[in-house]
Amino acid sequence: MTAPPLANLINELTKLPGIGGKSAARLAYFILKRPSAEAEALATAILEVKTKIFRCSTCNNMTDIDPCAICIDPRRDPTLICVVEEAFNIPTIEQTRDFKGVYHVLLGALSPLKGIGPQDIDVAGLIKRVQNSGVREVIVATNPNVEGEATASYIAQQLRGIAVKTTRLAFGLPVGGDLEYADQVTMAKALEGRREI
Repeated sequence: MTAPPLANLINELTKLPGIGGKSAARLAYFILKRPSAEAEALATAILEVKTKIFRCSTCNNMTDIDPCAICIDPRRDPTLICVVEEAFNIPTIEQTRDFKGVYHVLLGALSPLKGIGPQDIDVAGLIKRVQNSGVREVIVATNPNVEGEATASYIAQQLRGIAVKTTRLAFGLPVGGDLEYADQVTMAKALEGRREI
């Protein structure tokens, strides 16, 4: 017999990825125990991220300025583009401190079974960037799973005929895994051992 406001919070929390009913209930009760100011700060942060964060017009990264901080950083090499599926893959690569190029976020991966085709991810934006900005290498850092491999192959096919080196991360990453769970050493080795595709 949960009070309706608490039941509503639990229900909303179950909509988050990886949060089941028990975890949602634990989180809800934790929030309930905390001072009102902390709950308000959490609510404000959620609303702020929804109103102030948007996609970079250059690379599709999540940002509050356009172009994003990575795209405008003069210390970055704009001729080296690392292609990732989602914006949340970028921090994993950034943690290595080895990559000095820029990014392109595809906004997903090809998955015919889920109805996600080439028109649903931003390969066209990548091709446009490569053709218009003197890019020398594209590192395809899609997840090492079926969808990621299909996406990498599609990108390599689309870049054929354009004077650009296309490489794929080495498989220090586990097959079937996601980039967001890779540790720094594995990610650094994968970047270091990338191969042409």
